[in-house]
Amino acid sequence: MRGPGQLPVKLYFRIGEVAEIVGVEPHVLRYWETEFRTIRPQKSSKGQRIYSRRDVEKLLKVKDLLYTQGFTIAGARKRLREKGTAVEKAAPSVVSKQRAALLDVRREVVAMLQDLGVSAEHRAD
Repeated sequence: MRGPGQLPVKLYFRIGEVAEIVGVEPHVLRYWETEFRTIRPQKSSKGQRIYSRRDVEKLLKVKDLLYTQGFTIAGARKRLREKGTAVEKAAPSVVSKQRAALLDVRREVVAMLQDLGVSAEHRAD
């Protein structure tokens, strides 16, 4: 199981990727969606689940609570509610780390485009 800081630098993940990151089968993720209302992946135009980084981080926490710490589903729900305010206070630092990572990726893409000789007017904004 990876920690939130070890997630690939992506904003969205498909269910297979999330299952691999979290270390559970996709049906477990679908079940957890029914039990933890804060985990609500979006659906693509084809109906596939698209998880945000925040969803993946919550799923990693759910797995830790259930599998490592031995909480029941109800106990894990309660624990997540109690910790919710603490997580929200920590969110700005997480967001700033994600923003920095995305800016790094953007710089790399711009550099690659320059190496390829693609001028600014040919790039999509």
